[in-house]
Amino acid sequence: MKSKLTAVAVAAVVIAGTAAAAIPASAATSTAKAKPTRCHTADLKAGFATGGDAAPEMNQTKKQTQAYIWFTNTSKRTCTVSGFAGVDMVGAQKTDGTWSLRRSSQKPVKITLKHGDTTDFSITLAPVARSTPKKEKFVPAKFLVTPPNETKHFALKWPFGGQILKQDGATRPATYLNPVGR
Repeated sequence: MKSKLTAVAVAAVVIAGTAAAAIPASAATSTAKAKPTRCHTADLKAGFATGGDAAPEMNQTKKQTQAYIWFTNTSKRTCTVSGFAGVDMVGAQKTDGTWSLRRSSQKPVKITLKHGDTTDFSITLAPVARSTPKKEKFVPAKFLVTPPNETKHFALKWPFGGQILKQDGATRPATYLNPVGR
């Protein structure tokens, strides 16, 4: 009886070994490499781009300008970002309140971020002069930035000063955000 069990066990090992050897190495490798999933807020770090020409021209009032916010993948895994971030500007004046920025008509693209990779998005702004009446201007203090498809946000202090034309109720405001990677 013992020899029959041993023979069955040896046969099972031989069959299992043969079956494992019959799987091509490329198939085993491709199943081990799963497609990256989306980046979560906990995977990312965020901030304003402040160097050189990245800072918006808040002292001029004749044209729109842009501020850039970056996301860096700080996790050990590769992940993707696609779509629009959620951006709520919190004002410095008591009359400002919070302004949820509208999206541009640009089409989002999917960005793959390996550990340490960075992508950004721009916010188009309509600066106004300091002499603009209080009710017509929004003075940014901080931005609440939520990565695409997430619910947790980053609170970023507005580092550039200046004021923005207050159009928080407009259907086509001159201040709006663009998709990540654009």
